[in-house]
Amino acid sequence: MDQRIIELYDAFTHGRMSRRAFLDRLATLAGGAAAASALVSVLANDYAKAQTIAEDDSRIAAETVEIPGPDGLSAYLVRPAGGDAHPAVIVIHENRGLNPHIRDVARRYAAEGFLTLAPDYLSVLGGTPEDEDRAREMIGELTGEQALAISRAALAFLKEHSASTGRVGAIGYCWGGGLVNALAVAEPTLDAGVAYYGRQPPADAVASIEAPLLLHYAGRDERINSGIPAFVEALEGAGKRYELHMYDGVNHAFNNDTNVARYDAEAAAVAFARTLAFLKQHLQQRA
Repeated sequence: MDQRIIELYDAFTHGRMSRRAFLDRLATLAGGAAAASALVSVLANDYAKAQTIAEDDSRIAAETVEIPGPDGLSAYLVRPAGGDAHPAVIVIHENRGLNPHIRDVARRYAAEGFLTLAPDYLSVLGGTPEDEDRAREMIGELTGEQALAISRAALAFLKEHSASTGRVGAIGYCWGGGLVNALAVAEPTLDAGVAYYGRQPPADAVASIEAPLLLHYAGRDERINSGIPAFVEALEGAGKRYELHMYDGVNHAFNNDTNVARYDAEAAAVAFARTLAFLKQHLQQRA
C-alpha cells in the first residue's frame, strides 16, 4: 500500500485530523471516493482475526474482574492453567481501548505462563465501545493523571494477587507503550517494562526509572521515532538498563495482526520472542 496512505491513516487515528479531512485526503490519494471507501475497510482492524487463542483454551482461564482504584475500573484477567503462582504482566491497550485484539494478546502471554491483566482504561468512562472512532475520542478525554492512576492500580492488584509471585512487568502498544514508559518513571516497584512504538517520557524524568526496559520501534514510524535520540541519551546518561530494537521497513502498529495494512508477521514474531525472553529474564528471577 502507498506509504502516504499509511501515514495519513496514522495521522487520523492519532487525533491530528478529523474523519472528514481524512476521507477527503484519502479520496485524493486513492483516486476517488469509491476507491477511498474500499481502502477504509482495509485500513481498519478486522477483529474476526483476533482469536489466535480461544477463551476456552485449556492452557488458560479468563475472566473480567473489577479492581480497586478509580471508580468503575475493570480488567480482563487471564490465568495460566496449573501452578500456584506465576510472574505477572499488565497488558496496556492501544488508543482503541480494550478490544478483541488486546484480549487475545493477553491470552497469548497467559499461555506462556504469565498471570496477565489487561485493564480497560475506558471502563472509568463507561467502557470500551465497539465504535473505534468513539473509543479514540474517549481516550482523549482521559488525563495523564487518570491513566497513571489506572496503571498503578493494575500494578498493585497484580503485586498482591494470590496467583502472582509478586514480580510484575508491563507491556504496552502505541498509546499503551507510552503508558508503560510513564509507569516506569512513576513506579520504582515495576519489575520490567516493554514498550511497543510508545511515546517517550520527558528526558528529565528518565532518572527516576528503575525497571529494565525493552523498546520496540518501527522503522517507518517517523512520528514516534523523532523522540528516540533524546530518550536514548537520557537512558545512557543515567545508566539505565534497556534494550532497543528498530524493525526496519515496517510501520507503527506492526504487531497488530488484525490490521492487514500495517501488520508485519516477521517483525511481530521476532518482537514477541524478544519480549518473552526479556520478561522471563527479569520476572522469573527471585525478588
